Amino acid sequence: MVLLTGGGTGGHLFPALAVAEELRRRGHEVFYLGAEGGLEARLLPQTPLPYALVPAGKLDRSALRPGEAWRLLKGLKGAARVLRERPPKAVLSTGGYAGFPAAFLAELKGLPVLLHEQNAKLGLALRLLAPLARGLALSVPLDLPPWLARKARRTGYPVREVRYPQAEAKRRLGFDPGKPLLLVLGGSQGSLELNQRLPPLLKPLGLPVLHQVGERWTERFRFLEEGAYRIAGFVDAPLAMSAADLLLARAGAGTLAEAAFHRLPALLFPLPPGLDGGAQLANARAYQRAGAAELGAYSRLWQQVEALLARPEPYREAMARLSPEGAAGRIADWLEELL
Repeated sequence: MVLLTGGGTGGHLFPALAVAEELRRRGHEVFYLGAEGGLEARLLPQTPLPYALVPAGKLDRSALRPGEAWRLLKGLKGAARVLRERPPKAVLSTGGYAGFPAAFLAELKGLPVLLHEQNAKLGLALRLLAPLARGLALSVPLDLPPWLARKARRTGYPVREVRYPQAEAKRRLGFDPGKPLLLVLGGSQGSLELNQRLPPLLKPLGLPVLHQVGERWTERFRFLEEGAYRIAGFVDAPLAMSAADLLLARAGAGTLAEAAFHRLPALLFPLPPGLDGGAQLANARAYQRAGAAELGAYSRLWQQVEALLARPEPYREAMARLSPEGAAGRIADWLEELL
C-alpha cells in the first residue's frame, strides 16, 4: 500500500490526487491522509479514495504558535495511528502543513518517503523532511545543495491532461471563436486584489474576458459582468485554458503547470512574499526566465496584453518546454522503485 499525504490547499492536494489515480490504475492500493479543515476535507469524500483526516498545525516560517504546536502534536498522534493500522510500503508527501506528520513518522520508522515540491522554492515542511527522504520530485528546476540535488529529479507537476480544440472550447464557453480571449484566474479561491484591480484596466480594451473571481466573491463582483466580460465563481481549467489566448493570474504552481500543459502565455501577479514566503514570486520569475511568461504591471497592463497577443508563439514554445505532461506517471514510476 502507498500512503499519500499533503494538502491544506489545492496546490498540494491536486498533484497527490493525480498520482493516486495513476497508482490505482496500475493496481496499487492507496490511502490518503489529509488535514482537518483543509481543502481535502471537502474534496476527498467526492473521490473513491479511502482516507483519514488528522489535525495539522501550520509550520510558521518565523515561530510556532502555541495553538499550532498543540495541533501538530495531535496530528502526529493521529498519523501514528494511521501508520499503525494501515502500514504503507512507501509514502508520497506533497508538502504543506498537512503533508508533514505522516511523512515525518514514516521517516523515523525507516520507510521510503518520496517528496514532491510544486513551487520554485522548497517549502518549510519539505525542507524539514528532506534529509531523511529517499527522493525529491521537482515541478521546476531548483537550486539545491549538492546533498539534496543528488536525490532530486524533475518530474513536473501532475495536471489533468485534457485539451480541447480552441474554437470548440470558446463556443462551449459562449465566446466568439474569432476573437482573442483573456482568462483571469486568482487561484481556486479567487483573488480580491485581481478582482478589484484588473477589470477597470481590461474593460477599455474591448476584448472578451472570462474572469474567475472565486466562489466566495461571486455575488460581490456580479456587477462586473457586461457584454463580453464574463465572471464565474469557478471554471473548468482544461476547458478555460483550451479556449484562452492569454492568462492573467497569480503564480501558484498548479495554475502555472496547467498553463504550461496548454501552451498558454501568461501575465503573472504573484502573491507578496510576506504572504507565502516568496513561493509565487519564485514561480513567476522561473517562468519569466524561461521565456514563458511576464510579470504583470498594472501601470502598463494594456501594453503588455497587446504585446503578448501580437507575438504569442515564443511564449507558447517556452510553455511547451515546461509542460508537465506525463508527470503523474513519472512520480508513480519512482514510487514503484521504492516498493
